[in-house]
Amino acid sequence: MQAGFTRSEALQLLMEYNQEPFHIRHALTVEGVMCAFADNLGFQDEKEFWGIVGLLHDIDYERYPDQHCIKAPEILRKHGGTEELIRAVVSHTYGIHTDVMPEHLMEKILFATDELTGLIGAAAKMRPSKSTKDMELRSLKKKYKDKRFAAGCSREVIKQGADMLEWTLDDLLEKTILAMRVDEDNINDEMKALGLEA
Repeated sequence: MQAGFTRSEALQLLMEYNQEPFHIRHALTVEGVMCAFADNLGFQDEKEFWGIVGLLHDIDYERYPDQHCIKAPEILRKHGGTEELIRAVVSHTYGIHTDVMPEHLMEKILFATDELTGLIGAAAKMRPSKSTKDMELRSLKKKYKDKRFAAGCSREVIKQGADMLEWTLDDLLEKTILAMRVDEDNINDEMKALGLEA
């Protein structure tokens, strides 16, 4: 699987279309999660591709929120992105903005974890540690069940993602917490290096 970009080119493209630190942190977080799942599920050979898909999955969201995943193919093609990269990116809004159903395991992981990383990130901010490193499944499940908490993170999409993967919801939640831990420090360092956080 080829993305058409190196990781550094993908980051440059992300920064061209996104200025909000929140959106850039989300992209880096999803990239890290995708790489962790590639390692854990035996797709090490495709790890860079999985990561770049994660990094660029919301490439058009900040500028074109009403055309999310409709503008993305045009942007990615213009800069040399491959059709398999474009397909993977747009599949994460299946049933919402596109009719491209996630088929590859990587696409299903992206669909299942995109909203969930937002929910876990919001839950981490509420912790004294501000980290996922000491987060337990039990405490996340409480937040998940409270529909008012991180209300913008669709529980329906998260559940649909777990079903697509044929995982229990608990499995998806726990595996995603563990995946977010892997790159947490690196993401904090990269945000500082980009001048986006003190």
